[in-house]
Amino acid sequence: MVSKTDDIPASVPNCNVNTVDLAGETPDRKETTKAPHKDPCACGHSADTAVMNGGGAHDHSEEESKQDGGGDTDGGEDSNEQEVIVIQDTGFTVKIQAPGTEPFDLQVSPQEMVQEIHQVLMDREDTCHRTCFSLQLDGNVLDNFAELKSIEGLQEGSLLKVVEEPYTVREARIHVRHIRDLLKSLDPSDAYNGVDCNSLSFLSVFTDGDLGDSGKRKKKGSELEQIDCTPPEHILPGSKERPLLPLQPQNKDWKPMQCLKVLTMSGWNPPPGNRKMHGDLMYLYMVTVEERHISITASTRGFYLNQSTTYTFNPKPANPSFLSHSLVELLSQISPAFKKNFTALQKKRVQRHPFERIATPFQVYSWTAPQVDHTMDCVRAEDAYTSRLGYEEHIPGQTRDWNEELQTTRELARKNLPERLLRERAIFKVHSDFAAAATRGSMAVIDGNVMAINPGEETRMQMFIWNNIFFSLGFDVRDHYRELGGDAAAHAAPTNDLNGVRAYGAVDVEGLYTLGTVVVDYRGYRVTAQSIIPGILEREQEQSVIYGSIDFGKTVVSHGKYLELLERTSRPLKVQRHDVLNEKDESVELCSSVECKGIIGNDGRHYILDLLRTFPPDLNFLPVEGEELSPESVRQGFPRQHRHRLACLRQELIEAFVEHRYLLFMKMAALQLMQQKANKESKMAALTENSSPEAAVPALPSTETPDASAESSETSTETLTDGNSDAAQTETTSTSDAPQAAATEATTTEAAPKAEPATETDSLAAASTTTTNASQATHTEDNVVPTATTNGPLVPVGTTIQNGECESPLEAKAEDSIPGLAQAKELAEFLAAEDGSGIDPKSREVVLNACKAVGSISNTSFDIRFNPDIFSPGVRFPEDSADDIQKQKQLLKDAAAFLVSCQIPSLVKDCLDHSALPMDGATLSEALHQRGINVRYLGNVLEFVDKTPAKAQLEHFYRIGISELITRCAKHIFKTYLQTMYSVSQGVELSALSAAVSHFLNCFLSSFPDAVAHLPADELVSRRKNRKRRNRVPGGGDNTAWASLTPSELWKNIVSEAQSYYHFTLHCENADQVVEKYGLQKITLLREISIKAGIQILIKEYNFDSRHKPAFTEEDILNIFPVVKHVNPKASDAFHFFQSGQAKVQQGYLKEGCELINEALNLFNNVYGAMHVEICACLRLLARLNYIMGDHHEALSNQQKAVLMSERVLGIEHPNTIQEYMHLALYCFANGQLSTALKLLYRARYLMLMVCGEDHPEMALLDSNIGLVLHGVMEYDLSLRFLENALAINSKYHGHRSLKVALSHHLVARVYESKAEFRSALQHEKEGYTIYKNQVGEAHEKTKESSEYLKYLTQQAVALQRTMNEIYKNGSNASIMPLKFTAPSMASVLEQLNIINGIIFIPLSQKDLENLKAEVQRRQLLQESGKSVGELTVDSPLELDDKIPMDVNVD
Repeated sequence: MVSKTDDIPASVPNCNVNTVDLAGETPDRKETTKAPHKDPCACGHSADTAVMNGGGAHDHSEEESKQDGGGDTDGGEDSNEQEVIVIQDTGFTVKIQAPGTEPFDLQVSPQEMVQEIHQVLMDREDTCHRTCFSLQLDGNVLDNFAELKSIEGLQEGSLLKVVEEPYTVREARIHVRHIRDLLKSLDPSDAYNGVDCNSLSFLSVFTDGDLGDSGKRKKKGSELEQIDCTPPEHILPGSKERPLLPLQPQNKDWKPMQCLKVLTMSGWNPPPGNRKMHGDLMYLYMVTVEERHISITASTRGFYLNQSTTYTFNPKPANPSFLSHSLVELLSQISPAFKKNFTALQKKRVQRHPFERIATPFQVYSWTAPQVDHTMDCVRAEDAYTSRLGYEEHIPGQTRDWNEELQTTRELARKNLPERLLRERAIFKVHSDFAAAATRGSMAVIDGNVMAINPGEETRMQMFIWNNIFFSLGFDVRDHYRELGGDAAAHAAPTNDLNGVRAYGAVDVEGLYTLGTVVVDYRGYRVTAQSIIPGILEREQEQSVIYGSIDFGKTVVSHGKYLELLERTSRPLKVQRHDVLNEKDESVELCSSVECKGIIGNDGRHYILDLLRTFPPDLNFLPVEGEELSPESVRQGFPRQHRHRLACLRQELIEAFVEHRYLLFMKMAALQLMQQKANKESKMAALTENSSPEAAVPALPSTETPDASAESSETSTETLTDGNSDAAQTETTSTSDAPQAAATEATTTEAAPKAEPATETDSLAAASTTTTNASQATHTEDNVVPTATTNGPLVPVGTTIQNGECESPLEAKAEDSIPGLAQAKELAEFLAAEDGSGIDPKSREVVLNACKAVGSISNTSFDIRFNPDIFSPGVRFPEDSADDIQKQKQLLKDAAAFLVSCQIPSLVKDCLDHSALPMDGATLSEALHQRGINVRYLGNVLEFVDKTPAKAQLEHFYRIGISELITRCAKHIFKTYLQTMYSVSQGVELSALSAAVSHFLNCFLSSFPDAVAHLPADELVSRRKNRKRRNRVPGGGDNTAWASLTPSELWKNIVSEAQSYYHFTLHCENADQVVEKYGLQKITLLREISIKAGIQILIKEYNFDSRHKPAFTEEDILNIFPVVKHVNPKASDAFHFFQSGQAKVQQGYLKEGCELINEALNLFNNVYGAMHVEICACLRLLARLNYIMGDHHEALSNQQKAVLMSERVLGIEHPNTIQEYMHLALYCFANGQLSTALKLLYRARYLMLMVCGEDHPEMALLDSNIGLVLHGVMEYDLSLRFLENALAINSKYHGHRSLKVALSHHLVARVYESKAEFRSALQHEKEGYTIYKNQVGEAHEKTKESSEYLKYLTQQAVALQRTMNEIYKNGSNASIMPLKFTAPSMASVLEQLNIINGIIFIPLSQKDLENLKAEVQRRQLLQESGKSVGELTVDSPLELDDKIPMDVNVD
C-alpha cells in the first residue's frame, strides 16, 4: 500500500507526458496500489490473479522502462542514479570534546548542518543535559546554520570542542524545557493525550527490548524446553471473549522513575529590575525526592540555589550555591536520588529503539488509554496558557506567516534531484507544521478560546483568526448553499474543496497557488482552517475575485493569466475548457468550475480557492429533470436523491474511466487497422483459413471480413497496452448486470480444462458503431451472459456494458494480433506529435472513428476531459456549444454507469480472489477509494455482494461493510447529538459532555434496555440549574435533551439514516439483534465509532451484555479528539525509485531491485524525515528482499523498524500493523528466536480478533503460521487447534478444491503424523492428494510429493498396527520394533512457513537468473493458455515456478 492513488502527483517534474502516453503512464502508478494488503512487492499482477497479458516479456520491458523513468525513456533511470550518487557524498568522522567527558568519534556527512551535531549531542546519554553551547574548531565558533562542507579546515579527524555559552532568557527556557523532556522521556502520557506528535508502540513488550541485540545474545534458540508456548485463553480458536486490556499491555519501562517531585516556575518571576542587573533571568521552584524544597535562580552564568522560600523573596545565592552550567549537574549535587534515577532513566532512554521516540509527522490519536496520573508540569501549563506555537519556533513576532511559508516552499527550484529533494522536504515540513497548528487552532475555536472576528453575529456564522490561520464552521451561513442542500452541502463542501486542493497541489503548476487547507471534525463541529491570502481581509470579495463566480454562476468573470495557468492543469485533471454565460448573456471562457475563484493577493501571486467542484458531478446521486441515465444506472435504482447536490466523482474514478476508454480507443484503432490489412489480402484465402460462422460483429465504419472479426474476438484481451494488468483486470472481471457471471468465474477458477474460446459479439464493435445506441448494447449483453456461465470456468467472463463502458475480453490466443495494436499505438503517437499532415487519410479516419466512439474531445488524438459545470444549478451555456454540452452530458452518464457496472463488480471480484483484503472500516474505505467508488455507494456495494452467488466467500467483506455502514450512520447521529448539547464559544453544558457521550455509547452498544443518563433526569436538571444558571444562554431552553435518548430510538434513527443516506435496509432494532444477524462484534463496533468520532475511552473490560446495568459510565470517557483531514505532500522521486525497484523485483532482478529500494529509502528519509507510511512500506519490502537473499539478520532489523513505524504512524491495531507483526514473526523464527516469534503471532491474532473477528481469510494464514511454529516446538495439540481452524477458514473462503486447502490438509496431516495418529494423518493427506490430482494433474511435482507422503504414512500405520498386535498377542515378552516418530526439524518448519507466506528461495547464480527470465516469459504464455498461474505455484520444491521471489499467493 504504497500510497493512495489520489495523492500521487499527476505529473511528476521532468516527465513529459504526451497525449497518447498519458493513459499509458497511469498503469504503473495504479499497480502499486493493486494489492494493498499484501506486500508492496505485488506490484503488478500478484501471482494469484490470472491476467491476460499479451506479448510475453515484451510487455514487461515496456512497463519497466515506463516505471524507471517515470514516463521518460530508460535513460531517465541512469541519469537519476547519477544524480543520487552526487547527493550521497561520503561521510567522515570528527572528534567531539565536551566538558567533563572523554573525546568521542562522530560520523557526519558533508550535507549536514552544524545544528544537526547540536541535536545529536542533546540526545546522547553523556551530553544530553547541555543545551546552551557552541561548537568550536581551532577556537573559531561554527555557525549553526552552516553546512559542514562549507567550513574551512573541517576534515576527517578534526576536533570540535563543546564550549558552554552564557544563557539568555530564551536559552534558559529552552534548557528547562529540555530537562523536563528528558525527565518525561519514558512517560507515555503525551502519547495517550495525543500531544506533540507522540504515539504509542508496544513491540518492545513482546520482543523484550531491541531485537537486534537479543538477536546477537540468544544466537540459537534451540533450548525448546524453556519456551512457554501456551497462548492466553482469549486467543485460542473459537474463544468468544474479546478482552480490551491486552490491547495496551503494561510496559515495565513505563513505571515512572521519580527524579523530582516538582519542577515549576517560581511565583517570584520575572526578576525585578535590580536583580536583572545582576544577571537573574528567571526563578524555578523545586521539590526533590527527599522532600527538600529549593529555589533556583537561572542566571546568565548558569543555575544556582538562592535563599528564597515560598513566602519570602531573597535572591542572594545560598551557601553553598552549587553554581552549575546545567540544571542536571546542580540537582545531582543536591539530591542523591535525582543523580541515581536520572542516570538510570537516561540509560533506559537511549536503549529504546529510536523509532519509539521520534515524533511522527502528523498526530496519531489512541482511542483507548489507561487512567494516567495527572502530574504537575510547568511547561505543559505554560504551553496551555500562552499562545505558544511550537517550541523550536521561538521566532520574532511569535506567529508564523503560514501562507508565505507554504507558497515560498512551492517556489523553490526543482530542476535537478537535489533541488527537488530540498523543495519536497520544505513543502512536507511546512505542511505537517501547518496541519498541527490548524488542529490546535480548530480545537481552541470549538473550546471557546478564540474570539470571533464577527462576535456580534450568531454563533454558527462566526469566523475566527488565530495564529495567521482563518477558521470557519461547516454551516450554511448566509444561505450560500441554499440551492445545493443547505447545511448538508456546507458540511460536504470543505472535504470536496480539500480534494481539489490536493489535486491541484499534486499537478504542481508553477505560478498557480492554492491555500493551505485542513478540515477538522471536533466535538460534532466541522472547522475549515485555511491560510490567509495577503490583503484579502482588507478588501470586499466582489472586488478581489477576478476569475470565476462568487454567486454560483450568476455573475462570472474571467482573466487571461488564470486561463493560461489553469490550461496547464486541464490535461492531468481532465478538466475541459468551456464557455458559460454571465448575467449579461455574454460568453465567458473558463477552465475550471464556476465556483473556483481566482484572486491575486497583495503579494502578486495568483491564488485559486473554492475548489469544491474540481471533479465532475456524480449523476447517480444528482437527479436532473428530463435527463435519463444509462440503463446500467437505472437498473440499480439510480439516480437517487442525496443530502446535497455537491456529490462529485472521485479523481481515481476519472483516471480509471479515462484509462478504460484509452484501451477501448487503442483496440478499436487496432481492429480497424487489422481490417484494412485484411481487406488488402485475398479474401478467399482468409475465409478458408479461418472461418468462424458464429463471430458476427456488427459492421464497423469500414467494411470488415469474417476473418478480421474472428481475429478481433480472439484478440480483444491480448491487445492490452503497456503491460497494464490493472485495466486488464477491470475488464476481465466487471460484470454489468450479471453478477452470476462473475461468481461462476470466481467459484470455479480453481481449475478446469481449458474451455474453448467464447466467440460472442465483441462489444467494442457495438461501442464503435454508436455511443448512444443503447438497445443494441443491451442486446449484446444478454447474449454474453449465458456464454460466460455455460462456456467453462476459465474463459474470462465477457461482459459488455452499454455505451462501451466495458468490453468483452474473450479468450486470447492469436499472437499475430499484436502488430495491429503496435501499429495503432504508433499511429496515435505520431498523430499526437504531428499536426496530422502527412498521414494517409485512411489512417486518419481510423483515429477519427475511434476518437468519436470513445468521446474524445479531439479528433486527431485520444483526449478525454470533463466539463465540471454540467448540471450545476444556475450555470448557463452559450447556444453554439449545445452539441458539445450534449456530448459532455453523455460522458458524465457513461462515467456514472462505469462506476456501478465496472468498478463495483471489479472491487467485489478483487475481494473474491483475495487481491483486496479489507480488515476494518478504514481499509474498506481505502479499497473503495482506490477504485474511485465513493463511500456513499456502500449500500450498493453491499447489495451487489448480497446478490452474488459466491456470497459465502464474501462474508468477511459483507460483515465489514455492514459494520462500517452502521458506525457511519451512528457517527452522523452523534454529530447532531453533540451539536444539540452545546454551542460553540458559549461552553454551555460542557460539564455534561462525558455523561452525554457515555449515554450515547450505552444506547448504541449496551444490552441494558433502558439506558438512562447516569443521574435521574430531574436531579440532573435541578443540580445543574443552581450551578449553571449564570451560564445559560438567554432562550437556550433546557439543554438536557440528550439525556432522553433511548436505545430503541437511537437504533430507529440508525436504520432510517442507513435507508436515507446509503439506501440500504437494515433489519434490526438494537445492538444485540445486529450482532446476532450480521455476526458483528460489539468491541469492533466500539473501536470503529470511537475512531470515527474521536472518542477516547478508558481501557478496561466492558460488560456490554449485562441487562442490569449500562456498560459505560461518565468516568469511562477520557477525551474527545479531533479527526483531521489534510493534504499529504509526496516525495515524487523517491516514489519513482520505489516503483522501479518493485518492477525489478517482479522481474527477478533482486539485487538491482534491492539497490533501487535502498535508494528510495534514502530519498524518502530525505523528504519525510524518519517516520512515514511510505518509509514503512519501503522497509517492509526491503526486509522481504533481505530475507529472500538470505540475510536474515538484516531482514529482522528492517522489519522491526517497519513494525515500530506502523504502530507509531498508523496505530497499534491498524490492519497494516497486524501484517507487519506477522512478517516479523517469520524473520524471528528464521533467526532462531522461537518464543519471540510466537509472542508476535499471538499479538497479531489478538489484534485481528479485535479488529475483525475470527472469520476472515487472513486469519487462516495467521493460524497456519501459529500452528506451524507450535508444531516446531512440539506442542502438537495446540498446533492442531490452530491448523484445523486455518483449514476450516481456507475451505470456506477459497472453496474445497483450492490449492490453499490442499496445503492446509498437508500441514494438519504432518502434525497427526508427529502424534502417531496415522489414520487421521492419512485421511487429511488423501484429501490433499485428491485436490492436487484434480487441480494440477498426476504428473505435477506436488501430486507426486503427496503420493510419496501417503505411501510413507501407510507404511508407518502398518508398522504401528503390527507392533500393537504383537503387544496384544505376546504381552510383555513382545519384541517391539522401534517406531520412527519424527519431531519436525526447524528447517522443515521454516520451509513450510516460507511456503504459506509466499516466499520462495533462489540461489542466485547467473544461470538461475537466466532461467528466471525465461520463467517470467513462460508464465506469461501460460497465463494466455488459460491456466491460472496460482494453480502452479503452491510449494513444489523443484518447480521453477517457485523460484520467483515474490509474493506467491496461492490460487
